[in-house]
Order: sequence, then structure tokens, then C-alpha cells
Amino acid sequence: MNGALLVAGFACFAAGALLDLAAGTRRRAIRPLPYAFALAGSGLLLATGIHVIADGSESFDLATLLGMGSTLLRLDDLAALFLTLLFAIGVAVSACSITWARREESPRRRGLAAAYCVLLAAVGTILLAGDAFTFLFAWEVLTVSFYVLAGVNRAHRHESHAAWLALVTGKVSGACLLFGFLLLDGHTGSFLLSAWHTVPLGALHDVAYALLVSGFAAKLGIVPLQAWMPVGYPAAPGPTRAAMAGIAANVGVYGLWRTLSLLGRPPAWLVIAVLLLGGITALLGIAFAGVQTRLSRVVAYSSVENAGIIITAFGVALAGAAAGQPILEAAGLLAATLHTTAHAIAKAVLFSATANVEQAVGTDDLERLRGVGRSLPFSGVAFAAGALTLAGLPPTIGFVSEWFVLEALMQEFRLPGLAIRLGMAGAGALIALTSGLAALAFVRILGLVFLGPPSVRADPRNDGGIFGRLGLAALGLSCFWIAAVTPLEIRYIARGISTVVERTLVLHALDSPWVLQPTYAGFSILSPSWMYVAMPVVFAAVALAAVALSNGRYFKVRRAPAWHSATSGVEGPASYTAFGFANPLRHVLANVLGTRREARFVESAADNTRGRGRVEYTTRVVEPVEHYLYRPLRSGALSLARLVKRLQSGRLEAYVAYMLFAIVVALAITAGLH
Repeated sequence: MNGALLVAGFACFAAGALLDLAAGTRRRAIRPLPYAFALAGSGLLLATGIHVIADGSESFDLATLLGMGSTLLRLDDLAALFLTLLFAIGVAVSACSITWARREESPRRRGLAAAYCVLLAAVGTILLAGDAFTFLFAWEVLTVSFYVLAGVNRAHRHESHAAWLALVTGKVSGACLLFGFLLLDGHTGSFLLSAWHTVPLGALHDVAYALLVSGFAAKLGIVPLQAWMPVGYPAAPGPTRAAMAGIAANVGVYGLWRTLSLLGRPPAWLVIAVLLLGGITALLGIAFAGVQTRLSRVVAYSSVENAGIIITAFGVALAGAAAGQPILEAAGLLAATLHTTAHAIAKAVLFSATANVEQAVGTDDLERLRGVGRSLPFSGVAFAAGALTLAGLPPTIGFVSEWFVLEALMQEFRLPGLAIRLGMAGAGALIALTSGLAALAFVRILGLVFLGPPSVRADPRNDGGIFGRLGLAALGLSCFWIAAVTPLEIRYIARGISTVVERTLVLHALDSPWVLQPTYAGFSILSPSWMYVAMPVVFAAVALAAVALSNGRYFKVRRAPAWHSATSGVEGPASYTAFGFANPLRHVLANVLGTRREARFVESAADNTRGRGRVEYTTRVVEPVEHYLYRPLRSGALSLARLVKRLQSGRLEAYVAYMLFAIVVALAITAGLH
């Protein structure tokens, strides 16, 4: 049955891609059909994942391919867990894309829907791959689909730049995985992933471990390989960016989990590096999200932040594995998986709602999007659900997942080594600061963009449509109802990650059927399920007390002169803006943001005759990784290229000499190795 579901699912993706390439842009009625096929394929893979979690794992031998040995599709509990999560989101995002594609304003480039279908097929293949060749092939296909989606409008210089950045980062991650796989294959003599658990501890094990973690973390967006996200996601059109951020990027999470299950105990230096880089990634991501002037870039930088939180929680799992403490490993892995779920759902709903806003208004400039939620109420409510989730506020799944992450980081006192304890403490401080800044960043968006006084009129017809509203509703409601049934979610996750840690250890997080704890009994407890009962009761009690104590005055209208600070207020562009709201953050985090300020006295000829002028004040932030790492590297690479270019003399004898020199060096290295 599972094999039939998989074949049917991938056939739907193939049919959608072929339909788009053949006739996807000719008629308006045909444009949504590839996304309908993608929805059907996602539903079939979702059903496969649920069936495997319920009934057990299964393997499919694809026979010999291109002389690379046996190629295998392996459908175990871990793959089924990610099939369930990612393709449930795929169903919702595809529904949003169906309505989006019907609109006249949508891009009509042939190959856009095909790239979307290929992206989903590549994600499914990565999750199912049981050998290195199949895995790397699907990984490269995913990289190409990122390049196509980010470069749909290549006529615009910034989108062409975004596509190349996505491609280069994908090739870097693929190169890390290739070298890591070759090291493991060279030792075991097998391309099957299941054979690599026999690699003993040592230098080869540690180097391969670091290469695989680097390759998978690069797909997630770890510093310093996060530079493509703030430009790559906004460059993709419509809900396809939701598929990139909420679905495809999370194959990096799956890869990290699979690496831990195969290679086991990591080196201590890798644990410390993962913890600190994860915390730095989270802080940089939310700091820059809080000062962006475009809505899509705010959400994109938020992806960097949440990637850092997930990687930090994974670092806790690595610390537990390195110290031989499986309970701590289970705590970190459970926290990371919970936050992966929260991030994937929230990111999908944020980017899908942003696509509606951008199409309805024609821009995503925060200064022009005041009160847009009043014109697009469905998109506004869905965006609010995702924003509250990523801000970590109750009663959303983001609150539960961040609580588990912080609780896992607090277990550092249980570790024997001082270095790893300090790494966990430092990462915990960075994540705690990140959580506070996340609330500030999303309050700015909700208060001034979606709930503020309207300054633009958006077309309500762009508020999702039937399929789009169903998709947004499914994603938005998931931010709440999953939190209410978190104990059931933990049981499902425990089954899924049982290939990495024992299921019983993960279930230690259930203090009682509806009360949670961080796998350590007696440390702390939380019950999001009871919170859904307690919060309405408390609100009702407070309201009744207010009415009772007011002696009937609560509902009476009292009229009095309004105090308005001696002015009638400020309206229009001079009013309080999203840019002004972010100014305190630019000052407080100036060392992180690299804030640059400049004041100029501007005086025109007319001003000169009247003896007056004006002062222009500009402020900007500097991306530290790009400014201090990539720009010097680019300058050095260009200088080296100019130097090497001198070797192109155009003389045949010189080129023959170069070849002879290369052969001699290769022979010398070979002789030295033997």
C-alpha cells in the first residue's frame, strides 16, 4: 500500500510539472492545475507518512542505477515523521497557490509551477533516500529548484543576484555532503546510509560528522551561510516562498537528525561550535528582522532566527550524545523537533499571507502597508496567528516549543565538561535575548501594519479566495489546536524519532497525560492543554469581577474633554511609522546591527534666499557577515583571479609545461600516500 501511495504521489508531481511546461501559461483556467496536482501529491505522501507511523517501516529497492550499486528508498519512522509534517504543510501551501495562480497579476512564466512540483518531489526523495547517490541527486535537484524559483524575474538585478546566491549556497552544502559521504563510503565500502553506523570514533568520524552537520545546517541558514535567505525568499513569487521556507529548508533538519542517528557520539568541539553558532544565528536573525523595511524581508530574517533556535536545540542533543546522557539527548531532540513544527507551520502561513498582501497592494513596503489587515481580514488574522507563534506567545505552539528549548538549555549543570557547560550557558543567554526581541519585532508588524489606521486600500478579492482561505485557515488554526493537544503531538514525535533516541526517553516529557516536563522529572512543568481551559475562565472571572465591583458603572458612557498634548495629532507619513518603531532597536543593538547614521544640511537656492534650509538624517544597518567576511573574500578572489589570468599567455609550450607540472605533483602526492 505504501509503495502505491508513493508512486501515485510522485506521479502527481510529475504530471503537474509536465502540464505547466506544456501549457501552464496559455490559459488562465489551466494555470492553477499544476498546483492542484501538487496538492494531490502532497496529500498522498502525507497519508503514506501517517500509515508508516501507525504500522511500521518499509523498504523499496530501486535496483542498480548508473553502476553506483544498490539504490534504496527507505521509509522508516523518522522519514515518516517528516513526511507527515512537511507534506501536511504542502497540502495547505498548494491550496493557497491554486487561488494565487488564477489572478491576473500572478507571474506567467512557464516553469514556475513545474519548479514548485519538482521542489516537492525532491523533498520527498530526500526523506526517502536510503543511499548516498539517491540522496545527493535529490539534494542537487532541490538546489536547482531553489535557483529557478528565486530567479523567476531575472530581468530584475536583485532577483538575479538572489538566484545565484541560493545556487551557490546550495552547491556549498552539496559539496560538504559529498565529501562527508565519500569519507564514510571509503571506510565502509557501501553507499547505503544504514551501513555508516559502523564507522568507529576517530579523526575520520569527526571530520565526516562536521562536514555533514555543515552541509545540512547550511540549508537551514546557519551563520555564515545565511546570506541567501533575506534575498532569496523575497525574490520567489507568491506562496512558493512558503514552500521554500516552510517545507524545503527543513530537509536540513531531517539531515541533522539522520546524521545523529547514524554517527552517534560527536566530538566535543563540534558540540560547542553548533551551540554557539546556533545562538549567534538566532540573535542576528531576529535583530535584523526587527529593523527591516519590507514585510517579506522581516519574515525571511525570522527564518534565520528560527533556524538558529532549532540548531541550538540540536546542539543540546549533541551534548547529550557526547556526554553519554540519552535523557539529555532526548530533551534536546524533542525541543528541536517541536520548534521545527512550530517554525514550519508559522513560516508557511506568514509567507502565504504576505503573498496576498503584496498582490493586493502592489508592494510590501512597511511604510505603505498601514492598516492593511482591515482590508484583508482573512490574511491579517492568519498573519497574526503566525506572528504570535514565532513571537513565542501563549497559547500557540511557538510558546510550547520555545519553553522546551529553554528548559533543555537549562540542563547544562548535568554535563561533566566545563567547556560544553559554558557553551550551553552562552547559547541559552543568546536564545533568551532572541525570544524577547522576537516579541518586539512582531508587535511592530501587527500593530502598525495589520492593526494600524488604514493608509492604503487593498482589493478584498485578493484575500485568499476559497482554496487560499482554506489553506490559510488550516495553517493558522494549527498554530493553536496543536498546542492544545501537545501531549498527543509528543507521542507522535516520540514514535518518529525512535530511530535516534529511545521512545520511552522522549515520553518522559509527559509528567501526566496532560502535563509536560523537559524529560527530567521534578524540574518544571507546563500544561498548554489546561491553559486553554484556564485562560477563558480567568478572563471571564476578571470581567465578572470588574462588572460587580463597578456598581453598574462599567457599561455607562462617561464623556469628558480629551487630552491631546496641545495638538490635533499627526497623520500621514509624519505619523509614527514602522521605521520609527525600530529606532530604539537600532540604537540598543548598534554593535550587532552595525548602525550607521548621517546628518546633512540641505539648502536649495530658494532656501538660500530666505536664509533657511533643512537637515536630512539617514540611518542604515550593515550585515556583519556580508560586510566583514564575504566582501573581503570577494576582493581577495578577484585579486587572485587577476594574478592567475597572467598565466594565460597564449603560448602552447607554456600550457604543456603547466600540464607536466600538474602530473608531476599528482605523482609525488600519490607516491607519498603509498
